[in-house]
Amino acid sequence: MDILACPVCKGELELSVEEENEKEIVRGSLHCQKCNERYPIEDTIPNLLPPEQRN
Repeated sequence: MDILACPVCKGELELSVEEENEKEIVRGSLHCQKCNERYPIEDTIPNLLPPEQRN
């Protein structure tokens, strides 16, 4: 988490966990309080693409 930054504004990301197993976070999100953008975590993979590039 220390090396992750918001790809839009480079702000610090805050982790919210919805589901985890014994090894990793399965579902959740990363939230940037600086620009108020939220990045989803699905199937253990964070989607850090800027909002306009997500499908």
